[in-house]
Amino acid sequence: MRTLENCIQFGTPLLLENVGEELDPSLEPLLLKQTFKQGCIRLGETVIEYSYNFRFYITTKLRNPHYLPELATKVSLLNFMITPEGLEDQLRLPQKKF
Repeated sequence: MRTLENCIQFGTPLLLENVGEELDPSLEPLLLKQTFKQGCIRLGETVIEYSYNFRFYITTKLRNPHYLPELATKVSLLNFMITPEGLEDQLRLPQKKF
């Protein structure tokens, strides 16, 4: 948790590896980016300064993970087991139609 706090504060990317199908509830404010007007975020009992340069990456080794819809709406899920073209399609933002 201390490493997570340091990365958030200093804007360093963080990789959380080998997660299961559920995440720790203490990550909820981070996934929702629940920051205060002063640019701080509360993790558990600790309030720390939030750097907008911070990036949080989560990986799993599960072949076919099933995440609850509540979690799937808070994160961007990417499947790296597909072709490079399919990955580009996943990352492409939808075009606005006028």
